[in-house]
Amino acid sequence: MTLIPSTARTAFLEQAAQRILITDGAFGTEIQNFKLSEADYAGTLGLAKDQKGNNDILALTKPEVPESIHRAYFKAGADIAETNTFSANRISQADYAAEHLVREINVESARLARRVADEFTAKDGRPRFVAGAIGPTNKTLSLSPDVNDPGFREIDWDHLVDVYAEQVHALVEGGADFILIETVFDTLNAKAGVMSVRKVEKELGREIPIMMSMTLTDLSGRNLSGHTVEAFWYAIRHAKPLTIGLNCSFGATQLRPHVKTLSEISDTLIMVYPNAGLPNELGEYDEMPQTTAGLVKEWADHGQVNVLGGCCGSTPAHIAAMAKAVKALPPRKVAVPATVTRLAGLEPFVMAA
Repeated sequence: MTLIPSTARTAFLEQAAQRILITDGAFGTEIQNFKLSEADYAGTLGLAKDQKGNNDILALTKPEVPESIHRAYFKAGADIAETNTFSANRISQADYAAEHLVREINVESARLARRVADEFTAKDGRPRFVAGAIGPTNKTLSLSPDVNDPGFREIDWDHLVDVYAEQVHALVEGGADFILIETVFDTLNAKAGVMSVRKVEKELGREIPIMMSMTLTDLSGRNLSGHTVEAFWYAIRHAKPLTIGLNCSFGATQLRPHVKTLSEISDTLIMVYPNAGLPNELGEYDEMPQTTAGLVKEWADHGQVNVLGGCCGSTPAHIAAMAKAVKALPPRKVAVPATVTRLAGLEPFVMAA
């Protein structure tokens, strides 16, 4: 089956060839600044459970909050808006008795981001993009939650693919250019995400570009399912992601060696959006915008990144500082690795030529 190519992919690659692009920053910590009450989250939906902390539901109950955050990041210089849909899937929304609203949340979140992105593009002609954000859910396909039963799994592959496909379909319907499978702590979950995108592509008859971002759970450079950065790339490279990268977990200092590794082996664009340092004893982020910008600029100075942004604790001020710091620097040149067989268990394996 021949899919209609994505015009957004072409436009994105054209922009990325000219400069280092900027994605947005944190949503959760920005939403916290609004000091919303449970009633603000719940609105008039009449849901059976407390909605405090259900950030995704704000697309329906208080859309002016995510809209103002998108607007602030675009004003700061962002090229990409990530939809406020990290937990907008049936598994995660079950905690709030809002599973039946998954489609509506995703469609409205994507529409909101699309509207603001198009508004900024209309002002200056610079393309803005919308990445439909898909989080890892709170379940894992690779690990058992029961220490007494290593073979037990709370969900299976087919279920997770269906859960993700529902979200992908709604995000694309709402106007997302790409699907960002982010904060990947379980490589098998990420593969289910890829499968869901392929499933929706066939249904719609058009290409849906994938962005992929891994999160590390320790300083050795592994995710929760045990894969190193290099092994993770070899495990998902077949998906031909538009970008591959790292987010969350740590600040830029701790990610430095892993960004270098990924940059050297990946034949696609590199997108990294670290936390604003490590949280303090109160769980707050103290790293100042200029500090974060200086740290990520080191990656740009060494030609290791194509897209930069922020995760937990980052603000529009952090994004503005990053945009300013790398404005005059050239983007990374995509690596052209030798053609050999590369396989992945928890460790990478390169078959001798």
